[in-house]
Amino acid sequence: MVLPSVIDAMSGTPLVELSRVRDELHLDGRILAKLDYLLPGFSKKDRAARAIIEGARASGELQAGQTVVELTSGNMGTGLAIVCAVLGHPFVAVMSEGNSEERARMMRALGADVVLVPQAPGSLKGEVSGEDLKLVDQSAEKITEERGAYRADQFERVGNPLAHETGTGPEIWEQSGGEITAFCDFIGSGGTLAGVARYLSPKGVRCYAIDPDKPDHPIQGGGYSMQDLTHLKDMSLAGSVTVSGRDAKEAARLLARTEGIFGGFSAGANLAGAIQLLTGVEQGGTVAIVMCDSGLKYLSTDLWD
Repeated sequence: MVLPSVIDAMSGTPLVELSRVRDELHLDGRILAKLDYLLPGFSKKDRAARAIIEGARASGELQAGQTVVELTSGNMGTGLAIVCAVLGHPFVAVMSEGNSEERARMMRALGADVVLVPQAPGSLKGEVSGEDLKLVDQSAEKITEERGAYRADQFERVGNPLAHETGTGPEIWEQSGGEITAFCDFIGSGGTLAGVARYLSPKGVRCYAIDPDKPDHPIQGGGYSMQDLTHLKDMSLAGSVTVSGRDAKEAARLLARTEGIFGGFSAGANLAGAIQLLTGVEQGGTVAIVMCDSGLKYLSTDLWD
């Protein structure tokens, strides 16, 4: 089958059982990994980028040729750069200097105008704090107003969770034969967890949020407070799991070494969370996780030292 554009390849990723991880750690249960790092932009954010832009064009909020602006840690920006390039929209990605350099270079290669925002005083390179994110948001708002642009706003637009409610969730359920007992995801914008939970929770699947163990952590693109996230307000989850940056690194390296899956920090965080669940409240069950993005986006960080 020949697809009309690369946008049409932003779904249908494989679901793989991590049996080698299970055997090495002697886990009682199964972990199924959704390989969204194989999407065109090398991350799960492609799904939300497509849904937000296509929804805005359909509603008339986004006019032909209008500029799109979004704050990003790099993944959403990459997805938007691809979608905007195909559909004919100039795209401005606004990103903290604390994010890895690979992401900015990739977005520029895809035609995006990348605006890097200096970090807040006291912030560490490679770690984006809440204060850093506020500065990026302020810059994105200013650019949106100056250019008469459409703000893609992954933290507010309903297309974000909808992409996972109608895509990621159903795909996991169908590919697993309905054998999922739990799902967990590291919180970024909250769109993946909210959307997947809306689809899987009514089927009896227990859904968990994964949080970092402290505010200053190396897991880029997430770790924001659930109370501040629109997509997770009023969501009824089974609970939450806390992972450290070190846990995420070790799990990402374990994925690469044993399963040949070259994922990033948040993929490692998701595996670390699933391991905790299978050694605790979900022992004996089947936990699904998403491989959020590619390890290629972290070669300049200490993830692969």
